[in-house]
Amino acid sequence: MVHQPEMSGAGVGVCAKIADFALRKPAPSFPAEALRAAALQLLDTMGIVIAAAPMEAGRIARETAALLYGTGASRHSARMLFDGRRVSVAGAAFAAATQTDNLDGHDGYSPTKGHMGVAMVPALAALAEAAPQLTGPEALASLVIGYEIAGRAGIALHATVSDYHTSGAWNALGVAAMAARFIGLDDGEFRHALGIAEYHGPRSQMMREIATPTMLHDGSGMGALVGLSAAVLAGNGFAGAPAITVEAPEVAHYWEDLGRFWQVTRQYIKPYPICRWAHAAIDGTRALCLAHRLAPAQIARVRVNSFHHAAALFAGMPDTTSKAQYSLAFAVATMIIHGRIGVEHISGAGLEDAAVAAMLKRIEVVESARHSARFPEGRWADVRIETMDGRVLESGDVHARGGPEAPFTPDDIIEKYMEFAAPVLGQARAAAIRDRILGLTMRESRFGDLASLLYDPPASQRHDAA
Repeated sequence: MVHQPEMSGAGVGVCAKIADFALRKPAPSFPAEALRAAALQLLDTMGIVIAAAPMEAGRIARETAALLYGTGASRHSARMLFDGRRVSVAGAAFAAATQTDNLDGHDGYSPTKGHMGVAMVPALAALAEAAPQLTGPEALASLVIGYEIAGRAGIALHATVSDYHTSGAWNALGVAAMAARFIGLDDGEFRHALGIAEYHGPRSQMMREIATPTMLHDGSGMGALVGLSAAVLAGNGFAGAPAITVEAPEVAHYWEDLGRFWQVTRQYIKPYPICRWAHAAIDGTRALCLAHRLAPAQIARVRVNSFHHAAALFAGMPDTTSKAQYSLAFAVATMIIHGRIGVEHISGAGLEDAAVAAMLKRIEVVESARHSARFPEGRWADVRIETMDGRVLESGDVHARGGPEAPFTPDDIIEKYMEFAAPVLGQARAAAIRDRILGLTMRESRFGDLASLLYDPPASQRHDAA
């Protein structure tokens, strides 16, 4: 029996409201707009999970899960996405979230300064392994719950602490809420699960990772691991309440609109596998090059003005994929040279591209107080290009594409998914996954029909293993 701390005060009332939302709100009562958005977020994130499967960080994460996070109880086991080996449900979520986190092309939410789907999608896939009758709408509703709770926990955390923590710190609470719904925790156990998830969530320093980019990225692998572990711990009687980002009086107003305002419908979709902070600069450069039909040889100098965090991104020619994804000047140079930024540009031979390295020397990045004042609500930049023949071309203020300010259409998201998924899985399997994810909004759909496509490794991976 879980020892229940005294439940009194407004904070406990907030937690009770969240528990009612997470544990008992039926899928048919979620707005159709929110479920459709969740399906598109799932599709977008799954494309990044797939594209990241052959990458070194994903391979290491899966090997580590197999070594450290096995399980003796089948109800707490799950297969790893695009790998197939069975580990604990927490281990499976950890592996896929770490894998996804290391290809920075997944969705995000500006007010949180971070990302939700990177942890919520792996958690859903892992939890669904023990729920073969899970309907499509219920799977999407669970995903929405994770997004809504993680997003508000993230905003509350940023508003009440001095350091800038990675997404894993608050993603842990969203994952714990999803797991609580699947496991069937009661309200008291749910409260403890949130407290455990917050306490053990990885409060890793984001700007430390920006200064020295590595495979640590945004902490979401550990956030997923902690969130799932928290729910299981609470279900077994482990006490950990309260969660301060939920129950502290100063954060109560961040939870008032839960169930009325749907954050899942306000996510941004990334057109490039690059830190979102660089996207406005990339988009401004892209627009000028297209509008004036600029060839790389015509460009003499590029000046990018952006906000403080964008100006702090990696400045040189990267020698690792992690540095490439946390770059700005390199990303702008890549866009000028290639007209797009794909996985091939931030890995392998792309890190030794002589034309990009030469263009990089012509690019200057400067902080603008005007743009810094609008962060994190917006990610703004303006770009000035001087041409070899003496013209000066200016983009004006540009906001990154893909968010509510300049949204992608469903067709844009589908096209992006296929661009990332098809080279790894092949056109037929990628298209089958696409169709089944988009079909999850149908009442008669089953998540298991999608799950049957998610575990076998890509053909190239099977060949490597052999």
